[in-house]
Amino acid sequence: MFLRFALAAALIATPAYAAPVRKAPPKPAVVKEVPPQPLHDTETVAMTTELGTITLELDGKHAPISTANFMRYVDNKRFDGIVFYRAMHLKWGEQPNGLIQAGTRGDPRKTFPPIAHEPTSQTGILHKAGAISLARLAPGTATGDFSILLSDIDGLDANPQSADPEAQAGYAAFGHVVSGMDVVRKIWDQPVDPNAGEGAMKGEMLAQPVKVISVRRVVAP
Repeated sequence: MFLRFALAAALIATPAYAAPVRKAPPKPAVVKEVPPQPLHDTETVAMTTELGTITLELDGKHAPISTANFMRYVDNKRFDGIVFYRAMHLKWGEQPNGLIQAGTRGDPRKTFPPIAHEPTSQTGILHKAGAISLARLAPGTATGDFSILLSDIDGLDANPQSADPEAQAGYAAFGHVVSGMDVVRKIWDQPVDPNAGEGAMKGEMLAQPVKVISVRRVVAP
């Protein structure tokens, strides 16, 4: 959000036809980015939420682009203060069936540029229960939003044999939950607003989003 500053009138007397004295607005503060850290085959992060902590293991070896992107947000603390805002409940199959979603939601103060798409047909990391996956519009538009799955959702995997370009690309899974699935379930169980959201997401928005307090690297002992 851009701040608007009121223009103060000059304190000295000026002719009626003179233009008012205007001060240039202050330049926005430049946020210095943390230098990229070396990417390990496995990166572990602890996501502390209002409802508990979710620990994630990310696969830097097989999904280096997606993992490096996520860690860039972590190291620059861009995920601090975001919220889980969506809980998708699939009505079929064994329950719980669906996912939860969080992220920067395009906030220009938090969001980095989009990254290249890493399909599951390339990485071999499938959308199984506990997987973390990047949210996107078209392939190559993923930024700072992600989903955590409560069930296997094979329809999110890339299907190179499909005639549908979206199904061909699928979504980019890049890690999984190693502890805290009970917290994922608590978030998924939160009430949704039946009138909030647009299109396929209508009725999937949490009535009270769950805040992410911090996301930090877990250093191996």
